[in-house]
Amino acid sequence: MYASQGWRAGSAAALGIGSGTFVHIFAAALGLSAVLATSATAFMLVKLAGAAYLLYVGVSLILSKHKPNTNTDVDSVVLAVPALSYRKIFFQGFLTNILNPKVAVFFLAFVPQFIAASAPNKAIAFLFLGCIFNFNGMLWCHFLALSSAFASQRLRVNRRLTAGLNRLIGMVFVSFGIKLAFAERG
Repeated sequence: MYASQGWRAGSAAALGIGSGTFVHIFAAALGLSAVLATSATAFMLVKLAGAAYLLYVGVSLILSKHKPNTNTDVDSVVLAVPALSYRKIFFQGFLTNILNPKVAVFFLAFVPQFIAASAPNKAIAFLFLGCIFNFNGMLWCHFLALSSAFASQRLRVNRRLTAGLNRLIGMVFVSFGIKLAFAERG
């Protein structure tokens, strides 16, 4: 989605995703994620908001129009929708992560396994491990941003391929939205 805007846009999305992960880490360390994991209503609200957002992004990609770019080859394309600011891209990455209740459940289920029962300050240990996880996740997201931007530059010359990839990615987002909407807790 942001690959056509270059690696900086992908990095903005990666930083947004990482910021959303920090919110989940702090919420889990403070015990707030336990409320989400144990409250059916809270889980359902966050789950449906996240599913609606993924469906919106997916349908937007599927329906995006393409037009020839008059500044380059006849076969190249640009999205008819205007490029998003880095701030908006960051916020979209943040929303995508923060509205995913499975992230909160993941931190509640996964990280405590690596904290000794005798640890003097479990919250600090949880924050430390969560930050390590998030750092590695952001490195991976930045790698994907760089790789996608590079591939986008190579694939941009084919109008049909670009339109097809946008539709395919849109369908993936829609399927994730549907899967999230029908996901069970735990």
